[in-house]
Amino acid sequence: MKENTIKFWQQPLNTLTQSEWEQLCDGCGQCCMQKFEDEDTGEILHTRIACRLFDDDTCACSDYKHRLLRVPECLDMRTFQAEHYAWLPETCAYRLRFEGKSLLPWHPLISGTQESVHQAAISMRGQTVSEDDVPEKEWLDYSL
Repeated sequence: MKENTIKFWQQPLNTLTQSEWEQLCDGCGQCCMQKFEDEDTGEILHTRIACRLFDDDTCACSDYKHRLLRVPECLDMRTFQAEHYAWLPETCAYRLRFEGKSLLPWHPLISGTQESVHQAAISMRGQTVSEDDVPEKEWLDYSL
């Protein structure tokens, strides 16, 4: 009997368990950066301004379990509608899988190491400024 060779990350997002969903995250931290939408063009402008819970060293949320309570504007990707995926970077595993694309070679599930996302210069490690340190009116000055 032939063994099923489909990896969990190749399956549709809505079929993933909570554990599989969490493993799909590449750890880049880009979703934790402040973003703006240009009202005229619809373009998403990404910044280096990090959520106050973002840990720049680990590229992770410092209170992931309680993030939705502590940061009301934090988005729960498990509840995303189709239009929300445009807010994620083009390299994001969730966006790639939503669009039916494969994970990129540096993704930890492909490379076998969590460091590959940092080595590929995809992550925000060492590049961020906390939203607590910059007045909101200056956030666009930190656009990527």
